[in-house]
Order: sequence, then structure tokens, then C-alpha cells
Amino acid sequence: MAEIQVGSSSWRRVEVGRILKLENGSLAAIVEIIDHKRALVDGPSTNPRLAAPRAPVSLANALITPLVIEKLPRGARTGAVKKAWEAAGIDAKWAEGNWAKKQVQQERRKALTDFDRFKVMRLKKQRRFEEHKALAKIKASA
Repeated sequence: MAEIQVGSSSWRRVEVGRILKLENGSLAAIVEIIDHKRALVDGPSTNPRLAAPRAPVSLANALITPLVIEKLPRGARTGAVKKAWEAAGIDAKWAEGNWAKKQVQQERRKALTDFDRFKVMRLKKQRRFEEHKALAKIKASA
């Protein structure tokens, strides 16, 4: 009989060193897995909006990111986690990712006033008009 090897992908795996996005928008690394539903996390980010205190977190209330701090020891203290966080460049990797860019864009849109939304609408209409005009010009010449 043939041997079949079944392996799971490393993406979406709860492991020590995996970075989580918590409910409040902060980032934290898994330091210790408490049980199948909870983990001890620590988020020593230099960005105060992304920092999270060391605390147990329900995995149902956190989103797993593709970022991992390699070779982070189980139960590492805050100082060790902070050194590993900075060495791995987690803040920079997060900032250049699409998830963070989308979050910034949503915050900017949320902060718009009524008049700002009106200006955005007018600019979109103007852009659409220019696109249709250029398309009509191309169709007419063809």
C-alpha cells in the first residue's frame, strides 16, 4: 500500500512567535499557548496605536497574520519579545502590507466631513467624465 503524507500549511497556524491582530487594532506576538482557545500575547510595538500589553487573549477574538517572529522561545519575557520584534522588523513589515494600508484608508474615510465627501464625489465624477471623453475619442477614431 502506498504511503500518504498529509501536512498542513504553515499559514494560519497558531504557533509561538505568530503575530496576531487583536480586536482593538493592535498587534501582538504569541508568547505561550494556554489551551486550544487562548494564548498569552505580548505586543511591544514602537507605534503606540499598535502596542498591546502582555495578556491572555481568546483566539476567537484575534486574527492571525502571515507575520512570524522566528525562533521566539516559549514564555519569553517582554524584553526578549521586544528585541526579537525589532530584529524581525515587524512594525515595518506590517506598515508595508495591504492590511495596514487598508486600515489607514478606512480611518481617513471615517474622518472625512460631509463637505470632504462631497469634494471626493465631485472629483470622482470629473475623473469619470474625462475617462468617458477619452474612450469616446478612441471609438470615434477607430
